[in-house]
Amino acid sequence: MPTIDIDKQELFDYLGNQFDTASFRELCFEFGIELEEDSSEKGQLADGERAQLKIDIPANRYDLLCFEGVSRALGVFLRREDPPTYKVVPAAEPHRITVSAECAQVRPFVVGAVLRGVTLTAERYQSFIDLQDKLHHNLCKKRELVSIGTHDLDTVEGPFTYEAQRPEDIQFVPLNQTESMNGRRVIEFYEDDQHIKKFLHIIRDSPVYPVVYDAKRRVMSLPPLINSEHSKISLDTRNILIEITATDLTKVNMTLNILVTMFSKYCNEPFTVEPVEVVYPDGKKFVYPELEQRLMATTGEYLNGIVGIEKSNDEISELLKKMSLEAEVQGDKINVKLPATRPDILQECDIAEDLAIAFGYNRIPRVQNNEATVAAPHPLNKLSDIVRREIALAGWTEALTLSLCSHDNNFAHLRRKDNGDEVVVLENPKSSENQICRTLLLPGLLKTVCENKRYALPLRVFEVSDVVLKNAAVERGAQNQRHACALYASNEARFEIVQGLLDEVMKSLNVVSVVEANKGVRYCLEEADIPTYLPGRGANVMLINEDGSSLELGTIGILHPEVLGNFDLKTPVSAFEINIEPFL
Repeated sequence: MPTIDIDKQELFDYLGNQFDTASFRELCFEFGIELEEDSSEKGQLADGERAQLKIDIPANRYDLLCFEGVSRALGVFLRREDPPTYKVVPAAEPHRITVSAECAQVRPFVVGAVLRGVTLTAERYQSFIDLQDKLHHNLCKKRELVSIGTHDLDTVEGPFTYEAQRPEDIQFVPLNQTESMNGRRVIEFYEDDQHIKKFLHIIRDSPVYPVVYDAKRRVMSLPPLINSEHSKISLDTRNILIEITATDLTKVNMTLNILVTMFSKYCNEPFTVEPVEVVYPDGKKFVYPELEQRLMATTGEYLNGIVGIEKSNDEISELLKKMSLEAEVQGDKINVKLPATRPDILQECDIAEDLAIAFGYNRIPRVQNNEATVAAPHPLNKLSDIVRREIALAGWTEALTLSLCSHDNNFAHLRRKDNGDEVVVLENPKSSENQICRTLLLPGLLKTVCENKRYALPLRVFEVSDVVLKNAAVERGAQNQRHACALYASNEARFEIVQGLLDEVMKSLNVVSVVEANKGVRYCLEEADIPTYLPGRGANVMLINEDGSSLELGTIGILHPEVLGNFDLKTPVSAFEINIEPFL
């Protein structure tokens, strides 16, 4: 949860001096933020030092990461002011940023905007810098997805170009420095800088570095590292050019919108922004920022039901204004206009949350639930417990492994090929061990055995858990599937042990082998060439229905020596893994 520091007296003055620390803490609670600390309560303020309020902000409320955002939101919440209307005011000759084709190698996207006639004070300037730092750390994912550059527009000349050049060909004086450096020298120079060195890895090994030039080929910024000293913003700056480069187009638009909506307040004409045109190599042109309100339709019935209140549509509309949301009532529907400052509102339930805050959580009436219900286990969980109990009673130890794994563990290490329509891949994995959602339980159990090799053999472990599989037929594009997997490791493969365990599990589910019955629901092992198992030592587990149709449940066999080597195992291993959902 991000934390911001705000000047106490400045905020209280803005809100009409109607609060002390205790009452302000209560206001924060009602609004959904938290006052963590008031520095004046410690009694340790030095002479001339102003008290600061440390406020915790919800991680998705990027519009509250600065004084301007918090004060404006609380002012609207207290009905001291109306929500502002943000406008993009076209210029006679709009500024243009032309993108070179080489940028696709590093940071393909750029957006921009101009704040015209800005009046800065020391406090506003610091708030402007602090907001950029907060956005870089949160929304921008430490500059890996998005990097912000701000410039004194009167020190540069358009049109501007966004290019990717060899680091040796980039020459400029970095912000707050006097030495002119090329790209390589910049990387070396900031290796010991406590702030900048955290971002060097983003472009260090790239053959080309992103760079922004003005019309006179003067470097304005080297994203995502640092701006140029030449275009540095000061308290005397009146016109600010914002250019933001990114690898994620959605995040970069959100970042630009937050930045301009917060500080367009200080323009000659408050809450107006001048657009910038971006031209891509394919000739496509886009104009930023995009400050149009999004429209989301909902109903009073839905909102009242979620929150637990009974308000008319008109009353709901009035309450939403406290959260800076405009709403129009059209019959049974409520059309809510979402400002550019609220990218956190994605669904109707988010509007319901704002309604609850506006109404007041403490005022929501408590009601008795008069509906009689009888608790019952979820069918799939009940089935899973039956299987778990049967395997545990046979003397096997249950394991609980991670649902994320590496791509190699799920495929290459099992001698399987990825056909592209099975596995859900994480877009930005934190590590190589967490690249995909597992489609089998077997890799996790093999890693468990590997980590427990010091214990006496045999090792008998099992797991009954979910795997995740792609499924284009469902809304979310993927689905969970409950599997049961058992693994036996010893000096001998002892395939008959896992086969016997499988037989006991099947009997607990009222399914017998085809050896014991020739009608009814039964199962059999069907020899198959499965790369994970030794040739001739692997089979598919087939479920045969009463009508004679069959369904593949999973596999059973003796693992291939190459698979064992991939998981650093030297003892033979037999295993089976089946899907238990067909038994529901």
